[in-house]
Amino acid sequence: MKKLKIKSGSKMKCNNYVLIMAGGVGSRFWPKSRNHFPKQFIDILGVGKSLLQLTYERFLRICPPENIYVLSNEQYKKLVKTQIPGIEESRLLLEPSRNNTAPCIAYATYKILNSNPDANIVVAPSDHLILKENIFLDKINLALNYCASNDALITLGIQPTRPDTGYGYINFRALESEVVFPVQQFLEKPNFEKAKEFVENGGFLWNAGIFIWSAKSIRKAFEIYSPEIATLFEKGNLVYNTDQELDFIKKNYPKSPNISIDYAILEKANNVYTIPADIGWSDLGTWASLHAVADKDENNNAINCLKINLENTDNCIIQLPEGKAAVIKGLSNYIIVDDDKVLLIHPKSDEQEIKQIASKMVENFGTEYL
Repeated sequence: MKKLKIKSGSKMKCNNYVLIMAGGVGSRFWPKSRNHFPKQFIDILGVGKSLLQLTYERFLRICPPENIYVLSNEQYKKLVKTQIPGIEESRLLLEPSRNNTAPCIAYATYKILNSNPDANIVVAPSDHLILKENIFLDKINLALNYCASNDALITLGIQPTRPDTGYGYINFRALESEVVFPVQQFLEKPNFEKAKEFVENGGFLWNAGIFIWSAKSIRKAFEIYSPEIATLFEKGNLVYNTDQELDFIKKNYPKSPNISIDYAILEKANNVYTIPADIGWSDLGTWASLHAVADKDENNNAINCLKINLENTDNCIIQLPEGKAAVIKGLSNYIIVDDDKVLLIHPKSDEQEIKQIASKMVENFGTEYL
């Protein structure tokens, strides 16, 4: 077999690309996550790095930095550039309006295809926890290799560890000796009894919102299932990766429909597959989910501060500003978050109310509290 000769100083072109979705507000993590400084930019785990920074570093093992794009909102441009120093402007794709995930994925897809028609793309949220990184990266590479030679839209499915009503589910068809399985149906967040049934059945996975496909396959899917989006972003083919791109996006992006990639493509397509993955995953979507993975004291309290005196207090998550002292007595299963501007003391069992509580605060006292 002949060895491939590479000229001195040249680099092999990498066809792997990553889209990091970093435009969300993270309202269920209010008041720590606020409109001006949402969850993905916070060191919520107390490790010295934000969730965005941890995600970005993780994907440097998949492709070079020039192939990683951060998709966010215009208002977060400064935050992204501060947290990822040196990121090129061309790799920071800023939506001028919040139109959900399908339009921003389409924008990035057409932009990447403009420079590399052989691109394979990973789409991943910026604010998830993945404890088993090596297994995660193995699954991502498996998916990238598969979609490079198959017209397949792949979603990474998380092995459920409990009945959970906070996640959507993927019903898949298990095939012996296969590692990539056909998806039969996407299901919305179920009630507890239905979630329990899903877990006991074994043919269901949590939908983590992590997708892998070739750029050609997802473009084809947009053309078939969301032609309005395809037509809109095809118009930019002459200006992508030029100095006219930004003007095109500012004028045309707001015309795109407000729709998720799940509704626009995945729930309609007949070439959707999943790879089951046990990767130590959490979407860190709520305070309770953070409490579940955080280090805890002997009374199961997750605390981010040193100057604290607890009495008869258990199963709480407590987040205070640096240097602040607190005395807490007689609380069980509570969320206690002091963000200077807002103090939240709320039962953990009722945390699904937090998004509505934040909206009520804004209604009563103004947008500075969102």
